[in-house]
Amino acid sequence: MDIENLGKITRSAKESEVEKKWWVVDASGQTLGRLASQVARLIRGKHKPYFTPHIDCGDYVIVINADKVKVEGKRVEKKEYFHYTGYPGGEVIRKFKDLIRTKPEFVIRHAVWGMLPKNRLGRRLITKLKVYRGENHPHIAQKPEKYVLPY
Repeated sequence: MDIENLGKITRSAKESEVEKKWWVVDASGQTLGRLASQVARLIRGKHKPYFTPHIDCGDYVIVINADKVKVEGKRVEKKEYFHYTGYPGGEVIRKFKDLIRTKPEFVIRHAVWGMLPKNRLGRRLITKLKVYRGENHPHIAQKPEKYVLPY
């Protein structure tokens, strides 16, 4: 045994030990993919020193101004969201430019969901994302802190 490394052991975080915070992220003028990757990182808990992959270590994230998110180049016209209903001829294709006007919450939630694990943990994590079209949100009582995106 190495005497120098005796006190330096790796611990797994327990669900009861994790401290969960609330963050507010302003999406106005942000690029969709960059915003989604940072939000997914906060929800997953990868910014914490005791991150454990199989435990919900993440924080709650409130995204405001979802209708002001941007994408680069011709992606506004070309980006499509595909859904198949299961019936013959049941393909539903929706354009980004239409969805950002009608349901901007869906656009951000869809991008963040694509960056979370596709299992029970991921389904639990996506419930910690709250997306709102404008400045106002009903989570004032949780005392959320403003999160400044690194880029």
